[in-house]
Amino acid sequence: MSLSQAILIFVVLAPGVVFAVFALLWLLGWTPGERFLSCVTGLTFAACTVGIASLVWSVASGSIVTVTFGNWFAVGDYHFPLVLMADRLSLPFLALTVVLSGLIAQFSATYLHRELGFLRFFLLLHLFAFGSLLAFAAGSFDLLAAGWEVVGITSVLLIGFFQLRPAPVENGLRVFGIYRACDIGLFVGVFAMHHWAGTASFDRGFPTLMGTQAVIVCLLLLLAAAGKAAQIPFSGWLPRAMEGPTPSSAIFYGAISIHAGAYLLLRVQPLLARSALASALVILIGLATAIHGTVVGRASADAKTSLAYATLTQVGVVFIEIGLGWKWLVVAHILGNATVRTMQFLRAPSMLHDYHQMHSAIGGEVSPTGKQIEELLPERVQLWLYRWAFDRGHLDTILDRWVIDPLLQASSYLAKHDRVGMTWTTIRSGNAAPISLHGPAKQGND
Repeated sequence: MSLSQAILIFVVLAPGVVFAVFALLWLLGWTPGERFLSCVTGLTFAACTVGIASLVWSVASGSIVTVTFGNWFAVGDYHFPLVLMADRLSLPFLALTVVLSGLIAQFSATYLHRELGFLRFFLLLHLFAFGSLLAFAAGSFDLLAAGWEVVGITSVLLIGFFQLRPAPVENGLRVFGIYRACDIGLFVGVFAMHHWAGTASFDRGFPTLMGTQAVIVCLLLLLAAAGKAAQIPFSGWLPRAMEGPTPSSAIFYGAISIHAGAYLLLRVQPLLARSALASALVILIGLATAIHGTVVGRASADAKTSLAYATLTQVGVVFIEIGLGWKWLVVAHILGNATVRTMQFLRAPSMLHDYHQMHSAIGGEVSPTGKQIEELLPERVQLWLYRWAFDRGHLDTILDRWVIDPLLQASSYLAKHDRVGMTWTTIRSGNAAPISLHGPAKQGND
């Protein structure tokens, strides 16, 4: 094993090892102090940053750092390869994850000082970093899906970080449902690769798919990418995700997680190049999302939501660039947008205070920035556009009415004609009755 391979393994596994050690110690009854935990976190990401810097030197020379551990398991013709890879596409995302995770850790040490969930936040931050690094350094779509799922679950858990209030938990469950529904595209797409190409690994070349097969796989992976990147019609979960702490909002929805969908599409760029239909759909989704994010962001009433929609607008533009095949422009765009949005999110708590200070210093109202383009529209159209933007494009309403409610009704109908959900006692006796979905208090009143 070469030095570069050892460094790649260390960079990917270090946050996961720290998470596992502290989680195990917590289960055994020991809780580390805030200063010790923040110091270990800072040293971990500093060491990973040095490792990434050394990998940049190796990859810049034209080589690809690949580490093969063999197969996790194999069943018939299917095998789950454990392959890590650092190339010119993955390395910028690895560097972005390590640097911004370290920055967020240092900021959070002060921001969450004496917070009851201090340890929980840092554990989830390490787990998130491990999942992101695993997804970006994966040499196969199988391993990428594993990291993808780790990122998803940590995202949901941090949205519900303030679990004593009902809103964060409810919004976290909503985001979790959308993630799970869209991740079906990733799993089925990987399965289709194995079925048609015999492999989902790309460390030695991309799987060969042509014609209809390439279109189907691209559309399936586009579903997963659109869900993770909050593209239309799944954009409604993004403002709900702002319930989490500001540092997690910065790294998830300003930097890393929101761009994971774009990274997935960059990985399947060879397939998109063979499918004009999929490329056109990527462009249309990105264009619709960019317009949606611009208009809705203008009507947002709080700083974090406004920044989230600004990020969404830029990710929509990134999707357009991916559809046009501008690969390296996309990478530069993502790096710049992620860095700027992270800084803006971290400044959000004090931005309003600064505005009031400036307002007082000039002795009056801050002058407007100028006329906006919507002022050219008739007043009735402006009012309709404002209502549309204020309700965030009615996306949640559309999903509830045309997707979620019909599924719940179908589930209720099938439950009445099926033994699923019946108690074992009633099934044995032949008097099948569904188990109540209400809690014990509600059951007592039925």
